[in-house]
Amino acid sequence: MLITQKIAAIIIGSLLIGIGINGFLVPHHLIDGGVDGAALIMHYYFDFKTGLCILLFSIPLCMYAWFYKPAYFYSSFHGLLVSAFFIDLLDPLRTSFDLPIFLSSLIGGCVIGIGIGIMLRNDTSTGGTDLLARLISDYTSLNIGIAILLVDGLVVLAGYKTLELRSFVFSCITIAVVGLVTSIVMKPEE
Repeated sequence: MLITQKIAAIIIGSLLIGIGINGFLVPHHLIDGGVDGAALIMHYYFDFKTGLCILLFSIPLCMYAWFYKPAYFYSSFHGLLVSAFFIDLLDPLRTSFDLPIFLSSLIGGCVIGIGIGIMLRNDTSTGGTDLLARLISDYTSLNIGIAILLVDGLVVLAGYKTLELRSFVFSCITIAVVGLVTSIVMKPEE
């Protein structure tokens, strides 16, 4: 694979993830799952920078990958740095779109799923949940989109007490859409 193709995938994927999170999830206090969801919860309650939290929360997974799956570490670390940067850079998008919560959950899920799918299809990721899902997929032969859905669902369930019921329900919709779209983008060409 060309290095320029991988760099383009990291930039485009990270840009889409930043747009999805800031433009569609944050205005309605929705969360994605996994590391992103945990970082969004920290943002909502403590006003921490989302991208910085994602970076800090991903360190244990990166350390694991460094020792046990170095190829995954190298293919994810740059994506992690760039996506965390874009998520914080695109913070002003939080007031750009005025859509109902249902549309925001669908569009945000699609945009994030496309971004993650582009990165995974080009052997890179954002670290965090993508890296964990990739490891789970390797060890269980579970589809990576389904692995992301499971990990993300667990985080949303863990965050249930901190979300209102409405945000919880629409966050679940977002996560389902992210998993579905990621699976579609990842599907091998026939």
